[in-house]
Amino acid sequence: MHRRLFLAAAPLALAGCGAGEPVWAPDDALARVAYRHDGPPALTLITVKNLGSGNGAHTGLMINASQRVMFDPAGSYGHASIPERNDLLYGITPEVEASYISYHSRVSFTTVVQRKEVPAATAEQAFRLAKTAGPVPKVQCTRAASRLISALPGFERVGTTWFPDELSDRFGELPGVSTREFNENDSSSLRDATRSVARQLEG
Repeated sequence: MHRRLFLAAAPLALAGCGAGEPVWAPDDALARVAYRHDGPPALTLITVKNLGSGNGAHTGLMINASQRVMFDPAGSYGHASIPERNDLLYGITPEVEASYISYHSRVSFTTVVQRKEVPAATAEQAFRLAKTAGPVPKVQCTRAASRLISALPGFERVGTTWFPDELSDRFGELPGVSTREFNENDSSSLRDATRSVARQLEG
């Protein structure tokens, strides 16, 4: 399923070859799904790794601020119930979070979830930066995520990188990071993963 679902009032595409595809969900769609998680402010780095090669395949960043959102640069995850504005997904409830992780965790991929609690002001700054970070060109997911993270106070040493596993390693070296890994025996097919998202979110 194509994730580009909300095209109303889309801003002009960025000039230049290879720019990401702009998506602009309307205000009422964002207001309808706005979700505030009751946990502490936090950044959660999500890294998808290929089990065969051991290399990183994708990077996402969940931000728990005044709302909980997912910065999914150049990502393929999506559902009609999850509005998007230029790679920033809104309404990240526990069910959507679990669906996002499950979507990427297949027989040939593992998903590494690294969470770090941060001051409320830092989480809110990350939210603001994510609002203007997209749309991100294909294959530049980690570059965009690492640029955002390294712009935050206390995260400067993370730096910018193109490689998901390198960003995961650097993030994991920060104090207070907790790490979990997920793997499922599902098909490696993207079509099957998309169907699974629909089943999970539509009951």
